[in-house]
Amino acid sequence: MTTTNSTAGLGAAPATEELGSSAQRERRKRILDATIDLASQGGFDAVQMREVADRAEVALGTLYRYFPSKIHLLVSALGREFEKAEGALRGREIPGDTPAERVIEVLKLTSRGLQGDPHLTEALTRAFMFADSSVQTEINQVGMLMTSMVTRAMHPGRTDFDDQDVAIAKVIGDVWLSALVGWVTGRSTAADTAQQIEVAVKLLLRD
Repeated sequence: MTTTNSTAGLGAAPATEELGSSAQRERRKRILDATIDLASQGGFDAVQMREVADRAEVALGTLYRYFPSKIHLLVSALGREFEKAEGALRGREIPGDTPAERVIEVLKLTSRGLQGDPHLTEALTRAFMFADSSVQTEINQVGMLMTSMVTRAMHPGRTDFDDQDVAIAKVIGDVWLSALVGWVTGRSTAADTAQQIEVAVKLLLRD
């Protein structure tokens, strides 16, 4: 199997916050902070571009230069939430004796965090569902972060992963997002979501 270095394969594209001047990074942070605040208060419909611009204290035209649409904005916010989750997980030991147990624990922790703020989760998940090819860069960033969290849980302490590891992590990420969509749309409960994820992980990571 081909080996994929985690730095090159999973994190090659720098986070957008790492690009541009400090003023640009600060402006982008204010925009995403405002977006998350509005989404937390009222979900997807509460995030209006003019309101985001006003709260972030930027001109509406400036907001559109950073984020061409509301979907770009919310998927970028989802990516930042994943960056926070991944950063928190890097600094802790994940309980579990097997890759499946550790991955399930990581996904449970991430799910609980999102389900604790249902309006925000509804907004971010709906944006991910509605995203088209114009949002490919932001979608790829979310996917890389999810893949990184899963592969690191599978193999703690490793810095490189083979193609099969990455492929399995991507499938697990897709299952997790699908289960989250079911919860957001009311088709399944939080318990159902956890059960679906656990079954899928155990099937994919059987010894």
